Order: sequence, then C-alpha cells, then structure tokens
Amino acid sequence: MTEQAPAPAWNIANVLTGVRIVLIPVFVAFMLMDEQRYGLWRWLAVLVFAVAVYTDKLDGDIARARGLVTSFGKIADPIADKLLMGAALVLLSALGELTWWITAIILVREVGITVMRFWVIRWGVIAASAGGKVKTVAQALGTFILLLPWAPQHLWLACIGWIIIGVAAAITLYSAIDYVRQAAALYRGHRAALGAGAAGAGQAGAEQAAGGQAGAGQAGAGHQEPGRQEPGREEPGRAGTAQHDGGQA
Repeated sequence: MTEQAPAPAWNIANVLTGVRIVLIPVFVAFMLMDEQRYGLWRWLAVLVFAVAVYTDKLDGDIARARGLVTSFGKIADPIADKLLMGAALVLLSALGELTWWITAIILVREVGITVMRFWVIRWGVIAASAGGKVKTVAQALGTFILLLPWAPQHLWLACIGWIIIGVAAAITLYSAIDYVRQAAALYRGHRAALGAGAAGAGQAGAEQAAGGQAGAGQAGAGHQEPGRQEPGREEPGRAGTAQHDGGQA
C-alpha cells in the first residue's frame, strides 16, 4: 500500500487563505472612509468582512475534502482569522461601539497563542481545536452584528452583539487553556523522545563494551601461560637425567 504524497503548499485552500489576508486592509479602508456616517462605505466594509469570514469556512472545507491540509495552512489559516478579527474589534473599540476590555482579552489571548504555536512548531503543529472553532464562529457572528450600520441606531441589536462577543471572550479563555495543554503534551513527548534516544545509546554502548570484554577473555583463554606445561609432557633435560640415573642404578 503506497503512502499518499503530501499536499503542495500552493493549493486552492491556501490561496483562499491568502485572499482573506488581502481583504483585511480593504475592510479597514472602508471602515475608515465611512467616518461613522453608517452609509455606503460601512455597508461595503460589512460585505468585505462577510466574504472574508466565508473564505475561512470555504478553505477549510476544500482542504479536508481534497486532502489539501498542509502545515502551512494549519498555521496561516488561524493567523488570517486573528488578523481579520483583531482589525474589526480594534476598529469597533476605537469608534466607541465596543468596550476595550473585551477587545484586550481577545487580542492578548490571540497573540499569546500565536506566539506559543510558533514556539512549539519545532516539536509539532497544534491544529485548531473544537473550542477554538466555536470561539471563531461566536466572534465572527458578534462582530458582524456590531458592524451593521443599524447596530449603533438600535440598542437591542447592539446588545445582542455585545452578549455574543462576551460569550466569545469566555470561550477564548477556555480554548487558550486547551492550546496550552496541547503545547505541554508536545513538549513532554519531545522530552520523552530525547530520553529514550539517550537511554538507547547508553544501552548500545554498554552492550558493545561488554562484547569487547568477552572477546578479549576468549582470546586470552586460547593462549597458555608461559610457566605452565601440558599434563604428561616433561622437559627434555629432566627426561635425560632420569634415564641416566636409572642406568647407574
């Protein structure tokens, strides 16, 4: 049974991830151009945000369906999500439409987990967990509601967005704990592998040394000591003396 070749980094799923990253500055530009008039530019910003969020689902579905999951995609996809959500949350807080403490909690967690992922990548890749995916959906939904031009004009709609974002912040903290647990497991596995390798090298060295000693002992046993004689064999001088003594008697 032949092994499946690894998927190339340049594939449609990763291209969609790149498109999502490119859309982020476009979204920011539309939000700034609106200047809180909640008109056409704000609607265009909402549209770009929605398209970018949809590409997140689309690239994941394509990667899994076509076997295009790559290490690059596992890292680039969550980074693209964090950049998009971070830009939206900072803009909403800067405009006074979302409290800063929720934005701070989410951003600190996202930056911390991203740094940790790059730190442990030498031992393995941490894929997105179930909690992380739920967090992403909650953040996207709450942010989408708050981005709507109607939210600042209708308190009930803004409250729905705030509640969803608050739930997303709680899930954010929970998923952070899960990622730390996965990173710790990778680190322990790495340490165990190093310990097993060192133990195996030590055992091989001990077996080699023991084999060398045994070989030396066997080689020494095959040679007689200089001062010892084989049974039944006399020295030539002593045999001649015995015969001479016998003749005299």
